[in-house]
Amino acid sequence: MKTVLINKPFEIAVTETEKPAEVAQGEALLKVLYGGICGADVASYTGNQPFTTYPRIPGHEFSAQIVSIGKNDKGLKEGDIVTANPYFNCGKCYSCQRGFVNCCTDNQTMGVQRDGAFREYIKMPVERIYPGKGLSAQELALVEPFTISWHALHRTKINAGDKVLVVGAGPIGLFALIAAKAQGAVVHVADILDGRLEKAKHFGADGVINSKTSDIKEEAMKITGGNGFDTCVEACGQSVTFLSCIDCVAFAGNIILIGNGKKETTFLHSILLKKELNVFGSRNSYSRDFEAVIDYISSAKAGGTGKANVLDMVSATYTISKADEAFKALANNDGSLAKVLVEF
Repeated sequence: MKTVLINKPFEIAVTETEKPAEVAQGEALLKVLYGGICGADVASYTGNQPFTTYPRIPGHEFSAQIVSIGKNDKGLKEGDIVTANPYFNCGKCYSCQRGFVNCCTDNQTMGVQRDGAFREYIKMPVERIYPGKGLSAQELALVEPFTISWHALHRTKINAGDKVLVVGAGPIGLFALIAAKAQGAVVHVADILDGRLEKAKHFGADGVINSKTSDIKEEAMKITGGNGFDTCVEACGQSVTFLSCIDCVAFAGNIILIGNGKKETTFLHSILLKKELNVFGSRNSYSRDFEAVIDYISSAKAGGTGKANVLDMVSATYTISKADEAFKALANNDGSLAKVLVEF
């Protein structure tokens, strides 16, 4: 079968590997249909992912068709179009024992600590597979990145009418916008690129801030009548954007961190005390997040009022034979690309 393999940083190829053998009880053989390229995959490609070892098959955002599966209590059968949870937890550590499987201390995400889905066939535990409920293969390939933001926006209670600022309008930031709007929030989005801000408007942003040409704190105070936002979502992983969230959030407000920072941030931590801020980290997602996102997208397809078409997130689709071009395009992304899919 064809397999996308990163041999070492900046060296990627489509190679032939052996198709998985017959599945055991509790497993399913899946034919991969579409895969999304995540920022973590790009980091593996460029050598900036500290958890990746080489050679590595990338990919943890995907849709697939069930080729072979035994009896199961999920009602899954051969021919079903599905997606799956790619975060493998140990089940033994303190986090797992308390039910925080997304924070497993020995977490292994497909495409990073273990081989991923960018190959024609994979085996998956049945318990990790979710029925597609009529969604297309392209839509199901977008479920996993959507769950990252969905999980994050449920780390604290967001009430209808709350003012939320999302800093960063890449795919995760845009999914955060959708997740906040789904909870009834009034959402503004900040970014330095007008093209991304236009995308945010398309997905329902109530307002946007170009933080390159405007003072983000001044704009935030104008929008909120000097109060600050109830919740600020950091979706860039940059020091400056985290500090902007501290500036723009209301006293006794919430900051949710989704962006995976790679540099240290220096600030006087007493500001967190002075404003009595709640700062929430967010990692991976739960089964319930996958189920909720699939239901949300299904509702949107059925004409749910004000709900976004997630396929508008897709900027380009490449065939598996051109997977190297897809990775190169994202590694040199000028901000014009949102989600990029690979068709298997």
